[in-house]
Amino acid sequence: MGLAVAASGACAAPPRDRKIGYAVVGLGRYAELIMSKFAECEHSRLVALVSGTPEKLEKFGTQYNIHKTHRYSYANFDTIRDNPDIDVVYVILPNSMHAEYVVRAAKAGKHVMCEKPMAVSVAECETMIAACRAAKRKLMIGYRSRFQPHNMLAIQLAQSGFVGPTRIITSEHGFDAKPNQWRLDRPLSGGGSLMDIGIYSLNAARYLAGENPVEVSAIESTDRSDPRFRTVEDRISFLLRFPSGIEATCVSSYSSNHNAYRVIGTKGWIELEPATSYEGQKMRINRDGRTEPRDPPAGKAQHAAQLDHLAECIFDDKQPLVAGEEGLADMRVIEAIYRSAREGQRVRLV
Repeated sequence: MGLAVAASGACAAPPRDRKIGYAVVGLGRYAELIMSKFAECEHSRLVALVSGTPEKLEKFGTQYNIHKTHRYSYANFDTIRDNPDIDVVYVILPNSMHAEYVVRAAKAGKHVMCEKPMAVSVAECETMIAACRAAKRKLMIGYRSRFQPHNMLAIQLAQSGFVGPTRIITSEHGFDAKPNQWRLDRPLSGGGSLMDIGIYSLNAARYLAGENPVEVSAIESTDRSDPRFRTVEDRISFLLRFPSGIEATCVSSYSSNHNAYRVIGTKGWIELEPATSYEGQKMRINRDGRTEPRDPPAGKAQHAAQLDHLAECIFDDKQPLVAGEEGLADMRVIEAIYRSAREGQRVRLV
C-alpha cells in the first residue's frame, strides 16, 4: 500500500510497519549497485524499475522479483502516479536528464532521490526544488559519503576543533576515464570531470569546512588532442575561500587516480585515503606530533544508510540531511569554478 495523500496535498505519514517503496530510474552500472543494497535496508525496498531498454527490465525485473506491472519505460513513466507501491523515485540518469525526471516524478506525487550532480545548471536545480515543494514531496540528493562512518567522524572532528581550528583543506579526486561513455559527452553530462568525480572534492571541502565558500579561483588543464576530451574538460584545480578564513585546495581529474582529503588545523591534521570510495576508507590523525590510525564505530553501510535516511524523513516528515538545497549549493560553486577557469580571474560568490 502506498502513501495516502490528504486533500490539502500534504503527505500523510506512512505506517512504520512497512518499507518505503523505491522505483529506480535508469538501469546503468551505478543503478546495479544501488539495487543490490536494498537487501541491507531496514526501511526501504525496491518495488519498480524504469528503463528504455526492455532487456534490462527483464533481466533486473527477474533478478529482483519485480512484477511486470511495475516495470516502466520512459514513454509510460508518468503512469507511476497510479502505482501506490511507489513512494520514492530514485533518478540515476545522465546529468542532463535529472531535472526532467525529478519534475515529472514530483508531478506524479512521488518523493525523489536524485543522483549528483543534481543537474547541469543552477536554474535547473531551482526548478527541481520548486517542483518538489509545490507537490509537497521530499527531494534528496545522493551524497552517500554523508552517511559513511569515516566521513561522518571526520566532519565531527573537524568541526569540533579536534586538531585545532581548521586552516587548510586539501581534497583531490580523479580517475583515468575510459573512452566512449556518456560522461565524456557534454550534452549528456553537462561538463567533464568537475561534473562527475570533482563533485566529491567540492562537496567534501564544503562539509568539512561546515560553511559555503565566498570566493573561487580555478585553472583548467585539458589535452584537446586526447579524443576523450573533445567536448569536456579533463583536470580542474580550484581554490575555495570560506568566510572563516579556511582555504580549500581541490583537484578534479579524468587523467589521474586519487581519492583523498586532509583537514589541517593548528594542532595537526585529519586524513582520509581513500576518502569517498564505495568501501575501504582509511583514516589517520596527526595531533600534537603523533600520527595514529582511527576507525569510527561500525555503522550502517553508506548506500543502505542513504536509502533509509530518506525513508525515515518520510516517516517523520523531516527535511533530508542532503536536500535539494545542498545540490543547489554545489552547483552554484561549480558554475563559479567554470567561470573562473574560463575568464582567468577570481569569482566572488554572494
